Amino acid sequence: MDIVVGASNDTVQSLVNKLRSFLAQECTLTGETRSDIMYITVELDSIQAFLNQLKQDEANNDSRRQDWMKQVRDVAYDIEDCVDNVSHRLSGMPRGSGKMFAVRRAWYLLTKMYERRCIATEIRDLKIRVQQVGERRVRYGLVVNVNHANGNNVGSEGDGNAPRNSLVPPPQLIGTMQPVGMDDAMKELEPWFLEESVDHQLRFLAIVGFSGLGKTTLAMGLYRNFGDKFDCRANVLAMQKFHLPTFLRGLIKQLHEQQTGASNSQLDEIEEWGEEVLKKKLVDQLKEKRYLLFIDDIWSVSAWENIRVCLPKNEKGSTIVVTTRFKSVAEACCSQHGHVYEQKPLIEENSYKLFHQIISSAPDTPTSNARALLKKCGGLPLAIIIVAGLVASKLKSGTQKEIDLHLVEVGKGLGEELEDNLTIEGVRHILSHCYNHLPADLKTCLLYMSMFPRGSPISRKRITRIWIADRFINEKHGMTIEEVAEAHFNELIGRNLIQAANSSSSTGKVNSCTIHDIVLEFIVAKSSVEDFITVAGGNWMMPAPHRKVRRLSVQNCTAPEKEAIENLRLLYVRTLMTFKSSILHSDSLNFMILQLLDLEGCKDLSFRRLMKICTMRQLKYLSLRSTDIKRIPNMIGMLKYLEVLDIRETNVRNLPVSAERLQRMTHLLAGNKNKRIEFTLTQGVPDNLRVLEITWSFDQCNDATSREALLSCIKKQRKFQSLTIHCGAGCSMEILNFLPFPHKEMNKFKVTAGKFVSIPQWIKDLKHLTFLQITVCKLAQNDINMLKELPKLQCLVLDLDFIPREEIIIESEGFHELMRLSIDCPVPWLAFRTGAMTNLTYLQLKFCSGAPSKESVPSGIVNLQRLREVVLCYNKKWCANSSSVKVTIEAVKKEVAKHHNRLDLIINGTIDHVEEVDEESERAIQIRSGHVTPVCEETVRTAAEIQGEIEAEEDNINDN
Repeated sequence: MDIVVGASNDTVQSLVNKLRSFLAQECTLTGETRSDIMYITVELDSIQAFLNQLKQDEANNDSRRQDWMKQVRDVAYDIEDCVDNVSHRLSGMPRGSGKMFAVRRAWYLLTKMYERRCIATEIRDLKIRVQQVGERRVRYGLVVNVNHANGNNVGSEGDGNAPRNSLVPPPQLIGTMQPVGMDDAMKELEPWFLEESVDHQLRFLAIVGFSGLGKTTLAMGLYRNFGDKFDCRANVLAMQKFHLPTFLRGLIKQLHEQQTGASNSQLDEIEEWGEEVLKKKLVDQLKEKRYLLFIDDIWSVSAWENIRVCLPKNEKGSTIVVTTRFKSVAEACCSQHGHVYEQKPLIEENSYKLFHQIISSAPDTPTSNARALLKKCGGLPLAIIIVAGLVASKLKSGTQKEIDLHLVEVGKGLGEELEDNLTIEGVRHILSHCYNHLPADLKTCLLYMSMFPRGSPISRKRITRIWIADRFINEKHGMTIEEVAEAHFNELIGRNLIQAANSSSSTGKVNSCTIHDIVLEFIVAKSSVEDFITVAGGNWMMPAPHRKVRRLSVQNCTAPEKEAIENLRLLYVRTLMTFKSSILHSDSLNFMILQLLDLEGCKDLSFRRLMKICTMRQLKYLSLRSTDIKRIPNMIGMLKYLEVLDIRETNVRNLPVSAERLQRMTHLLAGNKNKRIEFTLTQGVPDNLRVLEITWSFDQCNDATSREALLSCIKKQRKFQSLTIHCGAGCSMEILNFLPFPHKEMNKFKVTAGKFVSIPQWIKDLKHLTFLQITVCKLAQNDINMLKELPKLQCLVLDLDFIPREEIIIESEGFHELMRLSIDCPVPWLAFRTGAMTNLTYLQLKFCSGAPSKESVPSGIVNLQRLREVVLCYNKKWCANSSSVKVTIEAVKKEVAKHHNRLDLIINGTIDHVEEVDEESERAIQIRSGHVTPVCEETVRTAAEIQGEIEAEEDNINDN
């Protein structure tokens, strides 16, 4: 069933709660108005009960039901708008007692008499609309099939609309996928890449084929394999709505970063360059170099011609690789010194290999039911992984009988359009089928991702916070609302509807995701039809909405597009996000019921406009990240509903005193790591924070006022769960040792670069701690004993700023929940005893000098029974020829080779292969890297990425 099921039910449920709270708090309403609101509340309760039944009656979905549910959703939104508006219009009610209070109250009621009459009329009209909606349900003959609603229909449990006992996706949904069907293509194109033309002319390779065949996967494989043979390289996405300056900026920024290690301020300057300047700068960067460029998804010959004239022909043997869906574009790209490669669908054998990677419990050879299902996917990798994700989501035991049952069930819903010819309609049919089998809440979460531009990485932390702020996530028994949101995110990845783009080395969590073009086109169209989200600008040409605009995404708009936006009905916008676009004109910022405002990266946000934003009293989520603001207006204290404030990567150094009134604020994310701008806590920090992230400078370490402010801020928090401090080099964090009491509910403590002499003693009292990152100057056995007794610790990132004089021993006891361990130590002299860290799956060792002797090397890795991945990182520039580093590496290789598991070993991002030392087993350990990648693309993390993972925020991939 479509988005309206989940959205309508969640909206009504939230609204009923809001109405009851409103009646309890608002004492200035007339008796008749209060009676009308009570009637609306009771009627909405009945509607909600019916909606709950509809969620389980998928089989009887028809246009009448969908139309009625849209009416429910719309009237619910209008009621909520009215309630929020009334709260604003009737604000300022005097509080207190005595004669003066009575006088002030009488004057207030007198001045608000007209407002109260208008409000009474509006609520009376809404009451009539609610009555009409209830009557339409009867008039339409909408009833619920009892058998379907009770889950007695075949497959009702698998359709995902019934309540789920667990929100966590099955383990087989999230795993490592290896490239399938690319070997032949790579072998065919390798000679072309290695061949050097006699005249060293600029050469072109065009990979053409249907969307979802893996063109980008193949091109990126070539880009990685042969990129080191060129002086410089870059890859950039060409948009359907092609804009040459935007394209050139993306290209120049990549080249600029490679060649000069440019700072953020230097990269920001590129945004100001005009088209002619950009063309000249690109030529200057490339004219003396042998370069490799990968241009993904060119849509038109005219776009290619605009790109081609900007590229210098310098007779250095440079190469351009492009992908396109259109043969005419491919031929235009390769008219001179070029080669066109046509990407083919997967053969049956490779189709099943891909299917088997997702459902590992399936038999090694395909059954007739599997062949029939895969035939309907037409050899299209995207279709295969999405359909396999749907089948996997239904499995409980993974037996052959169960798999066959669901193969038949899923196959019945798929058309045969792709069997003979790949068509967009056929792919949309498959997507629609998989979408319809999503639970209602997951449908809402998936469609919300249409707010983000094509090709843009979507941060896990950012999207889950937005889901929560927009009330699409409800707490489940035994789980926090944040855990439920992350479970939804993981389930969408598990179903392969979104693709993991980057994962954290320290936590193993997916940090950011991307959406395949076809899937994004599908959900954008779906959102448009449902009037759920309105996208302006960017890659999509979405028609103007038929109803009120509730959620608006502004993406890289031109001036005419901005003017068109401001002509829309924006009074009812509840969510506004901008991407690479300047903010709308100040006069149009009259969003009095706006609840979620994300202006990340907006470069023309003036203080005057920021003051205007501070009058939007209903705001719950405000992101000003990466904007040019330098201070926060004192008016921010008016935002009494604000829960999340993100001012990272700005020039803001503190909050005004009025911010202390923001008692609903749970997340304060501040400071600028890139510019090392510290954030002071001397004023303006509320005392109900759950999450605090700041930067801390060396100067603050030596300033008594700053130290006292930090301690005071931490001590006064009543619900602290997460503390992250990004420190400057050389910062001593010993001040935190003087905390008089720990926050026992804290689950994350992270300090980057700042140093402690040893592990703080109060750490042992944090019984809910799951993530710990800390740097210490010594590590005694007592410290290890303290850490190993933390009952819920899952991720430990330990920076040892000393050279061990003796072996650091990890005994068999303790660390029962630890899954990921990262150690940064000049000499990683560690020993893991038998039975140590029984749940550890990931081990990262960062070192610089290596072992001074053959004895002071890591040992006992073979005793880590559940280990799956080992990562070694060292500075190639200084340590590549170090004999002690080589001793450490060889010692780890031997441990890996002896291990009974099939381990992944990554050494500075390089794939290596080790022969098994146990000759009796005669097996080899394959050493590879892996995480879920787009259309089965294997991605090996680069050395630079791995070197930075420890210091990087676990969820900070441009967003978090």
